Amino acid sequence: ADGLIFIVIFVCFLMWMVRAAKVNPVQQEEGEAKMLSGWKCVLYILLGGAAIMWGGDLVVDSASAIAANFGLSQNLIGLAMGTSLPELVTSVVASRKGEVDMALGNVLGSNVFNILMVLGAAAAISPITFVQENMMDIILLTGMSLIVWVFAWTKKQVRRSEGIIMLVYAAYMVYICVRN
Repeated sequence: ADGLIFIVIFVCFLMWMVRAAKVNPVQQEEGEAKMLSGWKCVLYILLGGAAIMWGGDLVVDSASAIAANFGLSQNLIGLAMGTSLPELVTSVVASRKGEVDMALGNVLGSNVFNILMVLGAAAAISPITFVQENMMDIILLTGMSLIVWVFAWTKKQVRRSEGIIMLVYAAYMVYICVRN
C-alpha cells in the first residue's frame, strides 16, 4: 500500500509540473535555440535517450568493476555508482553547454523519480525491508535534496559556494567506504 501511495504522489507531482509548464512556458531569447520539426525532436530524444542509456551503462559497469576490484560494498556501488554517476555525467555535460536548468532539473528530477516512482513500484511489487544502516542514507538523500531546493528557490540559482557546501555528500561517500 505504501508503494502505491508513492506512485500516486509521483503522478500528482508530474501533473502539477505539466500544468505549471503550460501556465508559465519558457521564453526563448531570439537566436537562443532553433526550432526543429516534431519528427526531428522525437528522433533526437530517442537517440539521446539511447546514448544516455548506453553511456550510463558503460559508466556504471566500469565504475562497479573498479569498485568491486577494490573490495567496496554493494551498498556503496548502488548508492554512489549506480544512481549518481549517470546524473553526474549528464549534469556536467548540460552545465558545460550552458543548460544549467537542465542540470539542476536532472538531479532533482532523478531524486523525485527514484524516491517516489522506483521505490514505490518496487514496494508495490514486494515489501521492502529497511535496515538501520540504510536509514542514514535515506535521511541524507532527502536532506541534500531539500538543501538544493532551498538554495535554488531562495535566489533562483545554486551558487558555487552552495555547490561546495553540497560536497558534504562526497564526505559521506568516504564515510560509506570506511564504514564497509
